[in-house]
Amino acid sequence: MSSFGQVLKEIGEFGLFQKRLLIASCVPGMLCAFVTFGEIFTGMSFPHHCNTDWILERGPNLTGEEQKNLTLPVNEDGSFESCKMFTPVDLDLETIEAYGINSTTECTNGWDYDTPKDGSSTLTEFDLVCDKNGLIQASQSVYMAGFLLGAPIFGAISDRYRPSTPMSCVAWFGRRCGILLSLFLQLLFGIEWTDPSRAAFCTIVIMASYSVGLIVLSGIAYLVPNWRILQLVLSSPFIVVLVLFYCFLPESARWLITQGRKEEALKVLQRAAQVNGRTIPEDNLDKVNSMLEIKDSPERRNMLDIFRIPYLRKRTLIMGCIWFASSLVYYGLSVNVGNFGLNIHLTHFTFGVVEMPANFSSLVLIQYLGRRISQASFEVFAGIACLVILAIPKDLPVVTTTIAVLGKFCSTASFNIAFVYSAELYPTVVRQKGVGLNSMCGHVAGIVAPLIWLLEVFHYAIPMVIYGIIPIIAGALCLLLPETLNVELQDHAELK
Repeated sequence: MSSFGQVLKEIGEFGLFQKRLLIASCVPGMLCAFVTFGEIFTGMSFPHHCNTDWILERGPNLTGEEQKNLTLPVNEDGSFESCKMFTPVDLDLETIEAYGINSTTECTNGWDYDTPKDGSSTLTEFDLVCDKNGLIQASQSVYMAGFLLGAPIFGAISDRYRPSTPMSCVAWFGRRCGILLSLFLQLLFGIEWTDPSRAAFCTIVIMASYSVGLIVLSGIAYLVPNWRILQLVLSSPFIVVLVLFYCFLPESARWLITQGRKEEALKVLQRAAQVNGRTIPEDNLDKVNSMLEIKDSPERRNMLDIFRIPYLRKRTLIMGCIWFASSLVYYGLSVNVGNFGLNIHLTHFTFGVVEMPANFSSLVLIQYLGRRISQASFEVFAGIACLVILAIPKDLPVVTTTIAVLGKFCSTASFNIAFVYSAELYPTVVRQKGVGLNSMCGHVAGIVAPLIWLLEVFHYAIPMVIYGIIPIIAGALCLLLPETLNVELQDHAELK
């Protein structure tokens, strides 16, 4: 057992202090789901067609259906064209009704949208349809690019600084409130206060709070159809969390130890022991001091050390592939939630609900089968689900959605295991840097995932083939990693 593991036994490995910290970590976990997938609803698509009010000058008493029949061409499936209209002509209504219009053109006077009462989205307000349809996917990719930048930057900052330094503002935001920008920091923060047997449980619970956020998001979006008000409702709770975290969130004792800050680490440990109903008598403080094994020159590791040390380099590259594959399927299915043929709110709600059993079943499996086999299996099954969707006829939306839900189940479980597995593969001195790099790979996939759907213009099967093959390859690579089940977390990097 490591020295810090012995200290945890003294103060309590999973007492009231750790439970409070776990509950606190769940709040921003839920809020992160709001901002990550809120754009599915703020940019929601509605049935639309070209504005053809020009014909009302000839026939002001036309019904809506009559207006469409005279001014809009029909697709092969019998529905009206969304992006084309008959060319306006200078003829009377009787002539148009008798002979029709033969030529078509692009929408010249905007679009009409079939929205619910008081409903709106960025798509309807800025006319992001037809030739501008790709901007919705582009905006989702730009949002994920923010995660791409935040993951390694705040990971590196939070490994090095805390509030007593000139980098106080940035450091505090990176370690204490970096969760508001990247979920992985809070996950690491939670597991650093627990013993290895409970680290996985804490991680899965925090991830389950993210799933709860997805479920709640569906209800909020249904009740608030106006996209501007919805954006305000989803974003404003972060201000409250920011203040509360600043006031009450403790520092990681593991991190303070690796930085050589003995007095600060002891104060935090004493506070944790007090909350857990334990005391550290004065005569035992020397014992705790010796357990901490703080060096005069604390070990410093930078991002390049991850690639200089062979075993860390191998783990980083393989886990990067796993994070990329897990994220690709997860976000690929999630952002396409409105295109499986059923109601978008119901489908998104179902996607959120299915994550709950995925979270806890993955916890059970990794405790019995281990991290490596579980990770590889869920990766492969997620890829297979995406490939199976291609074999389902388009007129069976319920079956398509069911298979998509299974794919979401597997990708969620895979994602959760990746959080646990990658954190256990790195020593404390580079843990947040390493997981930050892995998370960066996941966010690259998050950027790419919405854009892959644009490849449908070449062939409808291309996106799902990509989503299917990549996780299967990642699952095979996972078998090259070591097993970490019930292995004590490393504090220092070994040169081997």
